[in-house]
Amino acid sequence: MANMKNAKKRIKQNIKREIENNNYEASMKTAIKNVEKAVKTNDKETATAKLSVAIKAIDKAKSKGAIKANNVSRNKSRLMKKVNEME
Repeated sequence: MANMKNAKKRIKQNIKREIENNNYEASMKTAIKNVEKAVKTNDKETATAKLSVAIKAIDKAKSKGAIKANNVSRNKSRLMKKVNEME
């Protein structure tokens, strides 16, 4: 356990940031799963609508620093590819 005042403060800040980052990641993953579910049911309209929600969630997680840029690019690319391959 930390002894200095600033170290104790840093621990509190790190815990707070971890919780916030986990929330952004969870909402991003949920949005991605919703798109994949719509793709499995072969519903193009729903998949397209949920894709925009997922991209927004991914971009928000990136802007808040919860995920890195390569992760953003990879996730967006994979989702768009899945939706565009639908008939």
